[in-house]
Amino acid sequence: MLRKNKRALLHLLLLLLPVFPAAVCAQPVAPAATAKSGGVAKAGGANIVIYGDSLSAAYGLRQDAGWPSLLQERLVQKKFNYNVVNVSISGETSAGGAARIGATIREAKPAVLVVALGANDGLRGLPVAQLRDNLAAIVKAAKTAGAKVVLVGMRMPPNYGQRYTEQFQSSFTDLAKAQHLALVPFLLEGVAQRPELFQQDQLHPTEAAQPLILENVWKALKPLLKK
Repeated sequence: MLRKNKRALLHLLLLLLPVFPAAVCAQPVAPAATAKSGGVAKAGGANIVIYGDSLSAAYGLRQDAGWPSLLQERLVQKKFNYNVVNVSISGETSAGGAARIGATIREAKPAVLVVALGANDGLRGLPVAQLRDNLAAIVKAAKTAGAKVVLVGMRMPPNYGQRYTEQFQSSFTDLAKAQHLALVPFLLEGVAQRPELFQQDQLHPTEAAQPLILENVWKALKPLLKK
C-alpha cells in the first residue's frame, strides 16, 4: 500500500510541475461548431474565465479536446451565451494566481471565474494558511469586479500525513462556505484512481478523461449561468 501511495504521489507531482511552453495566456477557447450545436457562441457573450494549472491547460492534447473547449461546446449546445477564456498555466501556484489576478480581470473581464489552483501548493508542501490567503485574495478581487466564482477543490495523497491532507482539502470547502461560493469538491473525481485515463506518459489526463472533468465542473457552474 505504501509503495502504491508513493507512486500516486509521484504521478501527481510530475503532472503538476511546470511544463513549458504549455502556458495559455488570455486565450479564448474557439467555440467550434458541431453537428449537434450547429453554431458558435454569439458575439458579445459574457466571459467564463478558467484560472487553473496544467489540469486545465489541455497539456498533451489538442486544445479543442480539453475540458475548457468541451465546456464551450456545451454552452453553445445549451444556448448559453458565454465565451470560455482559458488563462491556465502549467505549474501555476496559488501565489502566482494571486499575483496576476488583477491583470487577468482587467484583460479578460470575467462574468464567472473558475478558480482551479492550489494543487501545486500542496505537492510542494507549502503552508495551508498561505494557500487559503492566496485563494481568498483571488476570490476577493473577482467579487470586487462583479464576477461570480466557482472554486475547484483538489486533494493530496495520504503520504503528506493525515493532518496536512485534511487541512489542505478543508481549505477549499471552508473558503467556499465562508464566501458563499459554488464549489467543485475535487476536479479529478472519477479520474484520479483510473490509470487508463492518463496519457501514455502516465502523467496527464487523456482526451477520454476530459468529459469526466467537465462534468465535475459543470455541476457547480451551471446554476450560475443565465440564458
